[in-house]
Amino acid sequence: MIATAKAWIARYWPVLRLRTILLGTLLFVAALPGLGAIFLRVYENALVRRTEAELVAQGAALAASAAVVASDTVAPDAGPPAAVRYHDRMTEVDLRASPILPPRPPASPTSERPDGLAVGIARRMMPAFQETKLTTLSSILILDRQGLVLNGGEGGRSLAALPEIKAALAGKAVTVLRRNEGYIAPYPLTWLSRAGYIRLHHARPIRVDGRVIAVLLLSRSPRALFLGLYEDRGKIMLGVVAIFLLLLFLSAILSRAIVRPIEGLSRATRSLASGRRVVPRHPSLQVVEIRTLFENFEQMADSIEKRSRYLRDFASSVSHEFKTPLAAISGAIELLQDHGADMASSDRARFLGNMAADAERLSRLVRRLMELARADVLVGEQDARTETGPLLAAMADALGGREFTVMIVMPDQAPMVAIDPGALEAVLTTLADNARQAGATQMTIALTVQDDLACFDLVDDGPGIAEGDREKIFDPFFTSKREQGGTGLGLAIARSLLEAYRGELFLLASIQGAHFRLLCPMAMPGLS
Repeated sequence: MIATAKAWIARYWPVLRLRTILLGTLLFVAALPGLGAIFLRVYENALVRRTEAELVAQGAALAASAAVVASDTVAPDAGPPAAVRYHDRMTEVDLRASPILPPRPPASPTSERPDGLAVGIARRMMPAFQETKLTTLSSILILDRQGLVLNGGEGGRSLAALPEIKAALAGKAVTVLRRNEGYIAPYPLTWLSRAGYIRLHHARPIRVDGRVIAVLLLSRSPRALFLGLYEDRGKIMLGVVAIFLLLLFLSAILSRAIVRPIEGLSRATRSLASGRRVVPRHPSLQVVEIRTLFENFEQMADSIEKRSRYLRDFASSVSHEFKTPLAAISGAIELLQDHGADMASSDRARFLGNMAADAERLSRLVRRLMELARADVLVGEQDARTETGPLLAAMADALGGREFTVMIVMPDQAPMVAIDPGALEAVLTTLADNARQAGATQMTIALTVQDDLACFDLVDDGPGIAEGDREKIFDPFFTSKREQGGTGLGLAIARSLLEAYRGELFLLASIQGAHFRLLCPMAMPGLS
């Protein structure tokens, strides 16, 4: 199922530019605060809670005033008030969790008579109710301890059946949410606001000497969401402008630091593929990953150019190396074809011998070319390791003789190197054979340890290497013993083998003989 979904998405997913994806992502992130405020109703819930807090404050002030009025009527001053610990009152309503009750039903007729004390309080408090209503637009009703309404158009009727009135008569202030049946939507998008269709009702008891003598019922619609947004339009627009300016700034930075450099690398890559090297311009705004990408591209371009030059030189050298023996063989064949019958047997044998020698030279050259090709593409094994002590001892026995001796100098604890035994033996054998062919009678192989590298110093007592040949001895096909059958590939093969295992081979200056140094990485302990 997941594979099917991925295939469907891959089929219809549009191929977009990087700058388009970045711009779309930033636009989406910039719109998240607005979407959260509207669709998650965070801002709207805050408006409802603020309305409740205002109703609670109004009810507390009016109830306290009514209690003072009632105290002046029924009892003298009771003395200084007791100490009270002040604390914040937490709001009760929440649009996400609080139930929304049906609209408040009309007050029901009753035969009971209003309480005289409550009527007196209502009469004296009416100016305060009117002034508060004009300022806060709240509906304020006062009820006696039986639940009878004492003011307004429903005066003389009972609201004792309402749950909030029952709680207030029991001495508890409570706020509930009810539907507002008379609400008319003033805006087309009012349906997005859940609070537009509700009304808060706050019932608060009026106490005198610990007894509930009356109840205040305050109701008010919460501030509309769009009205609140309109009131804060300056701050909201400032935030929107700041976000979009920041968006443009970030888009410009991303374009100069990421998009343009990638486009430049793309053009440089196409030019490199067509055979032309174009150096891409480094971006003015540096990014670590992009800078690394430019460095890797330059290394790749250098490697490709080096490889191309190597292939051209290699093809030219191979052509030259093959041309000489092929020309000799072709000339000898023509002579034998034209004058073979009249040629003396000694001459015929000499020509055939030359042809056989040239054929052997070609065969040897082909073998060395195959060895060089394998060495160039060789990738060293990660867990390769060689015990240097036994290997050097075996080489000294195999290569030593009457005319050429090999001396080994190494520490008591011979190191373990991270290279294949066959590769290390091939490199050391090549260097020893070259010294013997150059006329050396003795070679010393000294093994030391430098940091995490094993250092092999190979010094012979031969005639050494001419100063003019020192920089070219590792070039393929360079040899000073071509007449003796040298191909000029031995040292190139040896260096390639070492480089496959992260090793090095180079020539050091020497007063007498040749001095080669071979560096191999040490094997990590614990590898097998």
